[in-house]
Amino acid sequence: MGAATKYDTDFYGWTQAQADALKNRRVDDLDFENLLEEVESMGASERRQMVSRLKVLMMHLLKWRHQPDRRGKSWELTIKEQRRRIPRHLKENPSLQAKMPDMLEEAYEDALFLAEAETGLHQSFFPVDCPWTLEQMLDAEFWPDTETQ
Repeated sequence: MGAATKYDTDFYGWTQAQADALKNRRVDDLDFENLLEEVESMGASERRQMVSRLKVLMMHLLKWRHQPDRRGKSWELTIKEQRRRIPRHLKENPSLQAKMPDMLEEAYEDALFLAEAETGLHQSFFPVDCPWTLEQMLDAEFWPDTETQ
């Protein structure tokens, strides 16, 4: 069974065969087309994970700011968790730093949508652009209710 066919019918088997070919430097046994696709996919996955973490953080900061009467331990823990994990993810993937402006913009668009859905407040109620810097959002001492608006 060829590498490309095995890729489609037995992904695990394909990964093991490719790992073995790489380890033993058997270039002729490598499925370059599908290896390229998988490597690109792994990088895209790291980017998606960062956008997702930023989105969750932003959404909870928006809710924290705009629904002070509904604040609870769950929101606080979610904010703290993302504040821990985002820097760790950046440390493990430093090349993502260059993509941060685009990821922040993308994440804020998603956060607005989710904040509207979860709060019942119309999206126009929230700032059009993210009102905080990444540094503020990751700062353990920063809580949106303490800022001047």
